[in-house]
Amino acid sequence: MTTLRPEPAPRAVSQPLPPEDHATMELRRVDAAVPAQAVRPGGRAERRKAAHRAQKAHRTHRAHGTQRTHRAVPAARTAPKESLGVLVSRLVGELFITAGALMLLFVAYQLWWTNVIAHQQAGGAAKHLQKTWDKGAGVDRDAGAFSPGEGFAIIYIPTLDVKAPIAEGTGKHQVLDRGMVGHYGQSPLKTAMPWDKQGNFALAGHRNTHGEPFRYVNRLKPGDKIVVETRSAFYTYEMTTRLDQTSPENVTVIAPVPKGSGFTGPGRYITLTTCTPEFTSTYRMIVWGKMVEERPRSKGKPDALVE
Repeated sequence: MTTLRPEPAPRAVSQPLPPEDHATMELRRVDAAVPAQAVRPGGRAERRKAAHRAQKAHRTHRAHGTQRTHRAVPAARTAPKESLGVLVSRLVGELFITAGALMLLFVAYQLWWTNVIAHQQAGGAAKHLQKTWDKGAGVDRDAGAFSPGEGFAIIYIPTLDVKAPIAEGTGKHQVLDRGMVGHYGQSPLKTAMPWDKQGNFALAGHRNTHGEPFRYVNRLKPGDKIVVETRSAFYTYEMTTRLDQTSPENVTVIAPVPKGSGFTGPGRYITLTTCTPEFTSTYRMIVWGKMVEERPRSKGKPDALVE
């Protein structure tokens, strides 16, 4: 009897493995290195521990990154020191700038501020004289009786719009720098007073700065009037001649009969002296005039002041 025999199980045919390339091997090796339990999801406690470790690792990474960033910032370089020549040049430049500013201030003081102060002082002196005369106080006196710096008259030059007090002496600090006109009344340059019956009433005044009352005397023309007011009278002079330039030592221009004036004999004259050229004291400019009217103050102002 034929027995049935079980058919032999088919023999397993081995399948060829895929070719091993670099990427496949790497993936296989990583998979082989992972423990079996790591693949399986853990419990809640395990997940919390994993999250805690991840946060700690993140904080550590940030701290290390910050430190590296700080190290990467280069330190500030120290500015190179300036050489001695540069420092000296800078110092000299600053000194020149300072000196220039001081010079500008001095010029402004000389050309402007001295005039402001002198006009105030001269104006006050003229008002004081007129108030004193209006009260009937004071008397005319001979030259030399007034002390240096003492005012005794007022000069007017209508053509030039000049009004200034006249004081005894020609000192700069006591008289001229105060905006006043000075009278040559001190020996050896003693000259007449306007009320004298003859003689030369000689005056000096600044042409620039400190009130500059004689700034434009070079503009006077023959026939222009010069008026001197005293306590008792107005004395009106008429300009006759001018000497544009002479030496400061030429005192003959203020003599009783001034040399170069054109006057030939004694009379009642007036002489104005000032510096020239402008803003210097190298030479003197001279203006002469002769008296044409003596008018008591009780009769009012002369025509030259009214017109």
